[in-house]
Amino acid sequence: MPYDLKRNRERMVREQLEKRHISDPKVLQAMRTVPRHKFVQDAMRLSAYEDNALPIGYGQTISQPYIVGRMSEALEAESQMSVLEIGTGSGYQAAVLEVMGLTVYSVERIPELHYAATRLFAELGYTSAQFKLDDGTLGWPEHAPFDRILVTAGGPEIPKPLVDQLADPGVLVLPVGRAKRTQQLVRIRKNNGDITLEKLGSVAFVDLVGAHGW
Repeated sequence: MPYDLKRNRERMVREQLEKRHISDPKVLQAMRTVPRHKFVQDAMRLSAYEDNALPIGYGQTISQPYIVGRMSEALEAESQMSVLEIGTGSGYQAAVLEVMGLTVYSVERIPELHYAATRLFAELGYTSAQFKLDDGTLGWPEHAPFDRILVTAGGPEIPKPLVDQLADPGVLVLPVGRAKRTQQLVRIRKNNGDITLEKLGSVAFVDLVGAHGW
């Protein structure tokens, strides 16, 4: 890997994550390890570690590094937990979760992105994630319950199938908002049958499309 990309990855962790109080060592190490430049379009590779989202085609984006780190940390996940990711996109978030030691199930609705992520994981030697082409708002009931669920697109509601497929105890992190591209990042906890919701701040994600989305 060219030296400038390695240097930029270290700078990304130091300046975009640690300085913004991302402190989970599993998250920081995973984002030091995963080659983010492999998950963007070729023309964008030198910008892969900058502090912004980047287009990946089909109207979708790879989230800025801080948002990936923030959401990964918000899961409060431990190694060997199962995590369902809705919105595979480029596969970068799923790769971070796998390197964190989680068992990853990732659902994507756009065929081109689904197949590209599957191929890239094979090329990079990431072997524990499973991918599905489907409506992510319906979850992946065959593998439920999931210790953690992460949604990387914003919809108008909290999809009930995802709450139903969340383990007890469990944590669900997702952006929700009645206006497109304007959401609140929320963390939902299920514990002894009780559901609680915590707002984590304003975000702007691409649309969550499906039976329980837009």
